[in-house]
Amino acid sequence: MRIFLCGGGCGQQTVDANKKLNKVIDHNKPILYIPLAMPSERYPSCYEWIKDELKGVDVPNIDMVVSGADLFNKNLENYSALFIGGGNTFKLLKDLKDSGSFEKIKIFIENNGIVFGGSAGAIILGQCIDTCKYADKNEVDLKDLMGFDVVNHFSFLCHFTNQDEEKTKLNKNYLLELSKKEKIIALPEEDTIYYENGKFEIIGNRPFYIFEEGNMISYNVNQDRLTEFLKLNSDADLFK
Repeated sequence: MRIFLCGGGCGQQTVDANKKLNKVIDHNKPILYIPLAMPSERYPSCYEWIKDELKGVDVPNIDMVVSGADLFNKNLENYSALFIGGGNTFKLLKDLKDSGSFEKIKIFIENNGIVFGGSAGAIILGQCIDTCKYADKNEVDLKDLMGFDVVNHFSFLCHFTNQDEEKTKLNKNYLLELSKKEKIIALPEEDTIYYENGKFEIIGNRPFYIFEEGNMISYNVNQDRLTEFLKLNSDADLFK
């Protein structure tokens, strides 16, 4: 299992994460871009965005799907990585589950496939997407909110602390209450968590946050707290 959990940034915010992606992929295979969190009319501009975003990643091509059914018909083993982009998390997860693509991606992950999830694409890799209550609207009336759970029962929220003070406070208070029943990692746009074979690293320079049992703990890459976090969780205690 090789997973990138990106806090939702792009451009300069994700340069180092994209360098890491370039380091671990098979350069002989294309990347498959999944923009299904976005409205379909935006897919052409999404494709232009991903080509620019991954211009430093050495692959023959970037293919893009335009529907859940399109994704279901792809042979994922033909790709060096899946890039699941941002947008509306509820729409994304519904499209994957309704089309049967959710199970295909799950098998791909279990077979050591590489998945880069950004924003909504990262949130669905957690245990549950109920973390994004104040980030997205459930206009598709999705009932099953359970994600891929690639991290040991942790859910995710992205763009945390990158929004205005009122939105950050609203999300913080909600996550504090939600954390009484589930564990949550909240990432800013500048941070990406990379996980491989029971080990992980933090790519970025902003604090990220753990919400658990009604408490919030800040982990800063420049503090001893991060060292403690890595020591406690590097032996598959945190990650499957």
